[in-house]
Amino acid sequence: MPSSLSTAPGLPSGSTVSGPSSDTTASPATPAFSPLYQQIKGLILQSLQAGEWKPGELIPSEIELAARFRVSQGTVRKAVDELAGDNLVVRRQGKGTFVATHTEQHVRYRFLKLVPDTGDVDREGPAQRQFLECRRSRANAEIARALALRTGDAVMQVRRVLSFPADGGALVPTILEDLWLPGAPFKGLTAERMADFRGPTYALFETEFGVRMVRAEEKIRAVLPDDDQCKLLHIAPGTPLLSVERVAYTYNDAPMELRRGLYRTDTHHYRNELN
Repeated sequence: MPSSLSTAPGLPSGSTVSGPSSDTTASPATPAFSPLYQQIKGLILQSLQAGEWKPGELIPSEIELAARFRVSQGTVRKAVDELAGDNLVVRRQGKGTFVATHTEQHVRYRFLKLVPDTGDVDREGPAQRQFLECRRSRANAEIARALALRTGDAVMQVRRVLSFPADGGALVPTILEDLWLPGAPFKGLTAERMADFRGPTYALFETEFGVRMVRAEEKIRAVLPDDDQCKLLHIAPGTPLLSVERVAYTYNDAPMELRRGLYRTDTHHYRNELN
């Protein structure tokens, strides 16, 4: 018997919710069947990526989504549960479910993993940002590969120093970062625009360029700085630094940022929570 297919109303043709097949003759290489709630999650992600519901906006209720996709409310609830667990939507008691946004206080700095060794982590607040460079350039092979571009495609290149307060209150340069962003989505980005924005960089990308970072992959290693890096971070030659290379993705795993950071760890440490 062939698999049952039903087209999801309100979505592009070809977006389907498929049922299990009774065909037992499939070869071992056939991909495993995707649970129905995972298919619904994927369709909701399509709508998020298409901008049907913008960051901070209310999405349809579970009953409305169940009717739209012609599935049970329980199936929709399980899909939305996963989206909430991925920090893509936020449930608010008595109000509904909203598209998550980097402007919300509890998620504003969730991608910043460097925290002070002592004191109240939650009160440290945002760093002071000094933008050294923001210019349009061409992607070399390595950057193009990380951002799924072609070599020579336009990218925005940003360099900045983040400084945090020391015990006496003086600001200490703590992070040196280089960022590369695809040129087309971030046309019009300038150092002044970034410096004037009051909030995390990812909130700027979201509110002014329509790009929401939803997850990231990082590689971490210990390195020694060169002379230029020593000057920018006010450290002595030979001071060990933590090198963090991150690729951040928007919906459906589209890479939107390559970020390379050098972190001082004499007063801070990198903290990650594992579930």
